[in-house]
Amino acid sequence: MTLAHLHWLESRPPRAILRRDSGNWALQAALDRRGLGPVAGVDEAGRGACAGPLVIASCVLRPGDAARFEGLTDSKLLTAAARDRMYDLVLRRALDYAVVVVPVEEVDQLGVHVSNIEGMRRAIAQLRVHPGYVLIDGFRVPGLTAPSIPVIKGDQAVACVAAASVLAKVTRDRIMTELHESLPVYGFDEHKGYCTGAHSAALAAHGPSPAHRWSYVNVAAAGMAHGLRPPHPVALSVAAAAVVQNGRSTPVEQEERETA
Repeated sequence: MTLAHLHWLESRPPRAILRRDSGNWALQAALDRRGLGPVAGVDEAGRGACAGPLVIASCVLRPGDAARFEGLTDSKLLTAAARDRMYDLVLRRALDYAVVVVPVEEVDQLGVHVSNIEGMRRAIAQLRVHPGYVLIDGFRVPGLTAPSIPVIKGDQAVACVAAASVLAKVTRDRIMTELHESLPVYGFDEHKGYCTGAHSAALAAHGPSPAHRWSYVNVAAAGMAHGLRPPHPVALSVAAAAVVQNGRSTPVEQEERETA
């Protein structure tokens, strides 16, 4: 070990020690104390849905604002009423935030993962306050203009990520509720485009709508069953491509399970 290396070890700041019970503001506070703020959180809503847009939000909360956000956690763990209240609070109190809506056409052309990563980049780029550090729910996002780390279950562990999850989910839920008015047969106001039994039954009965993601195998299968083709370019997954190419009306995975 060289003298230069020893000097670096002695001069670097001490590591932050975060306890499990230290709350979801601990990581942000540790970064702020070391001059690495403002800290932005990023999360998405709609990744697993087979209809509707993908929505990504970024959020920068004010240091020391924890007391005002009691109960802030993963948006999926909150009731709809609690989410709406927290959404309004985030809009009022956040230092900055941005919401990006990725349309179905883009999800189908790029794939949901690529669309998600690109949407996260956009959400950070649209912040007026340039973050010193970015905390991301679950995924590594290359190409950001600030250092970043993925946080497992970040929407539960980190307040600014939880705030971003609330912004993303409430925005998307409202979009899906509005979409229900023009496409009531699918029940988007209830399942928000996720693959529930009721949604699957509606897909089987009516085929996909323009709001559905043809890159998803169940949508491609329902489209084939109704003699429909994708209304826009689609980068089909392997499973969905097999459905289209072979003219199957049963999702590939289901057929494989039934014949195994």
